[in-house]
Amino acid sequence: MGGEDGHWAAGSLPQGTNNIGELLGLLHAIRDHLNVRELVVQADSKYAIDTYSSWMDGHKRRGWVTSAKKPVANREILEQLIEVRDARRAAGLPDVVLEHVRGHAGHRLNSWADERAVRASRHAAKGTASEWSSLGGAQEKLDVSVDPPRGSGDRR
Repeated sequence: MGGEDGHWAAGSLPQGTNNIGELLGLLHAIRDHLNVRELVVQADSKYAIDTYSSWMDGHKRRGWVTSAKKPVANREILEQLIEVRDARRAAGLPDVVLEHVRGHAGHRLNSWADERAVRASRHAAKGTASEWSSLGGAQEKLDVSVDPPRGSGDRR
């Protein structure tokens, strides 16, 4: 996750999936910006956007089972997403606006987010679970006025 202000966060889960990573990225983006009134999150994950915008409340209403009567995947994360959404609403803040951006298409902030995710995936491949963020000052902010280093998979 990377922001227009250069703040960023990333993490690695050795046993995670892309869907888990995408949902956790969205969760942390919202949780890390609880007091931002007009919060816009750009994501290249239609799965995360659709889950948040359309599916998670239905899953909850149906008792966290799919139409095939199987348990809903990633329920714990979905419950946390509902919790942060409802906390924003209780605080009188408008809902988060989710915007889809094409991945690997030269969108600068998405390219930076991908660069951080690729770095984190190297830790996951070694079996290391970690979290990093510039929000607490432990890591430097990114200069998002320039493109990330080559190699993040973007077509530029």
